[in-house]
Amino acid sequence: MWRNEAIYKHIGIVPEREASYDFLTGREFVLANAELHGLGAKAAQKALATVEMEYAQDRKIATYSKGMRQRVKMASALVHEPSLLLLDEPFNGMDPRQRMQLMDLLRRMGDEGRTVLFSSHILEEVEQLAWHIEVVVAGRHAASGDFRRIRRLMTDRPHRYLVRSTDDRTLAAALIADPSTSGIEVDQAEGALLIQAVDFGRFTALLPKVAKEHGIRLLTVSPSDESLESVFSYLVAA
Repeated sequence: MWRNEAIYKHIGIVPEREASYDFLTGREFVLANAELHGLGAKAAQKALATVEMEYAQDRKIATYSKGMRQRVKMASALVHEPSLLLLDEPFNGMDPRQRMQLMDLLRRMGDEGRTVLFSSHILEEVEQLAWHIEVVVAGRHAASGDFRRIRRLMTDRPHRYLVRSTDDRTLAAALIADPSTSGIEVDQAEGALLIQAVDFGRFTALLPKVAKEHGIRLLTVSPSDESLESVFSYLVAA
């Protein structure tokens, strides 16, 4: 990007820290950025409509909440319809409805073929939105790709499953006899088995086979640590 101003025609940036002028209205702020790209009021109005900020466009930014400021910054970044959008903690200060609206917008952008790169410390948001992640731990690049695939590559960590069936005790006795399973607990409160599997591939093939052999119906099979939060916690502890 150094000495390559033309690249900014293709990039939209939304920084975490405030990057707006409080004495301007939302419409004036977005229009100013549109004019920097050689565009006019029509582009600014379209960007404000995209982030659903038309209702507050004539209020000064000084009167905006944190979530509203985030949205008007987003409109400013989208005014020239960039192919690449860079967002730093984009959901900060947003209420649940605003957060859902922004998630829907970013998904639509992805469906249109645009690239959205965002950072967030709220892992649930990343898990809901991103199909590819980059994990940084203490300044070190720790993992890259789909978090489910990353989890399955962690062969030193047993995979945890919550399983409900029509005969938990018989199922537990059959599974614990196989080397793919390192431990099973009966959770009375949940009415389920908590299973630790040390061999992911073997266990996932074994479970339905054992259930069929013993005439047991599997009601729930849910991985309890195949989440981005689990992956991140394991990487931090590594």
